[in-house]
Amino acid sequence: MAYIEGRTVHDADSHVMELPDKILEYLAPSVIDAFIKNANKPVTVSQDLQKAIALQSDPSFRAEDDAQLMLRKNHLALGAFESKDRPKTLDLLGFTSQLVFTTTALGNFGLDEKNPILAQAAAQAHNRMNSDFCSVDPRLLATGYVPLSDISAAPRIATEAIELGCRGLVIPSACPAHHSTSHIGLDPLWALLEEAGLPVLFHVGGEKKMSAAYANNGGERVLDFHGGDENFTGLSFMSIPLSIWQTMTALIFDGVLERFPRLKFGAIELGASWVPSWMAYMDAGFEAFRRGEARLQKLSMRPSDYAKRQFRVTPYSHEPTGWILANSDPGMLLFSSDFPHVEGGRNPVKRFEDQLKAVNDLNRRRFYRDNFIDLMGTGLDSALQDHPSLTPH
Repeated sequence: MAYIEGRTVHDADSHVMELPDKILEYLAPSVIDAFIKNANKPVTVSQDLQKAIALQSDPSFRAEDDAQLMLRKNHLALGAFESKDRPKTLDLLGFTSQLVFTTTALGNFGLDEKNPILAQAAAQAHNRMNSDFCSVDPRLLATGYVPLSDISAAPRIATEAIELGCRGLVIPSACPAHHSTSHIGLDPLWALLEEAGLPVLFHVGGEKKMSAAYANNGGERVLDFHGGDENFTGLSFMSIPLSIWQTMTALIFDGVLERFPRLKFGAIELGASWVPSWMAYMDAGFEAFRRGEARLQKLSMRPSDYAKRQFRVTPYSHEPTGWILANSDPGMLLFSSDFPHVEGGRNPVKRFEDQLKAVNDLNRRRFYRDNFIDLMGTGLDSALQDHPSLTPH
């Protein structure tokens, strides 16, 4: 029995838990030493991770695959890093498709501004790695990554990612160091993606982090939910939407969505409670400054209308999803599981359903199905729009 049955549910956020050294298989040999020296993450397999890897070959452990599907997390989860197991995972989950993001390469190893040339090599290696993982099943929709630190290189990396089979391209939500994400020099990138019918995606990990000084409060050190300080605490969680708030506003105010009206943008694992106030704040800024700014006078709609037309977001399962939907737009929200990350929880559908009790069937269908199809464009094959169990044969 699958986790979800009798309905179409598209998962806008899932992950591969690549082993730390996996990226080395896809890097050009000439840059491996420089990558190891400059990457902000280790490329060695710890003893604890070796134990998790060994369990995937243990018959007694694997005998519990079905029963433990939603309970095992990270490298212990079925199909977390072994691509051959991921089709079975999807069968058991019952999701019609999954967007698949990296885990180890979120933020492109901190290289985008530190070393743009190496950042491009790392992005290209990631794109090959993720497309390989997803190649085992058409339901797995690979995402690629495009650094924006070098304006002229972005279209070339995007073209290569599309040719590899990536179904959506991730860019950082943080602004590049020397130019805006809305820089007119990036228009060839937006034109390329609009023509291909593929979305621009943002994912948590690409934002500007909260200053480390906030952690020095004179009291006891606060650890994250994994027991370390690499992930978010209750305080640093608050900084997650700040970069995407600014970047999407720049893209709208500087006319990118006006010039490319068919281009879709998705904010994944960046929360959504901020969206209603962001839309209202954009409109307020538009009204306050449009008489004096030529760029705002060129816009044919209010900023919030561009967001409704072209921007899609995934709320966290602990957020008030029904309230967000009621105060933004029914066409903007997407379901996501975050499988197999701990943050996704053991029963994400139930948690969302509890928040959607007052939402009508049409808008619930939009949340689980229609909005994802709209976001993905040609990145989702028409044969995958509905679950096979619901398709006449």
